[in-house]
Amino acid sequence: MTRSDLVEALASRFGQLTHRDAEFAVKAILDAMGDALVKGHRIEIRGFGSFSVNRRSPRIGRNPRSGESVMIPEKRVPHFKPGKALREAVDKKTAEILDREARKQA
Repeated sequence: MTRSDLVEALASRFGQLTHRDAEFAVKAILDAMGDALVKGHRIEIRGFGSFSVNRRSPRIGRNPRSGESVMIPEKRVPHFKPGKALREAVDKKTAEILDREARKQA
């Protein structure tokens, strides 16, 4: 699902929202989440998951073309951990799809 798909889904689900209002709402939420992560905060959405910032230690990598060693500096990267409800919903739906496909092949 892309950002524009999310805007479309929001606008169609809530008839009182115009497409422009839905676009503004999605932008505002994503901007607020991005700003919070930049500041080092953790975001938790119950039933969905949590976003946090992880630290990657500096390390030595290899240039794939030359094979030369390259120093990779320390980084801070966003990390998403799905919540229990989301994990279970995805697992259940995947199991249903696999079960359906197994019945078709049999």
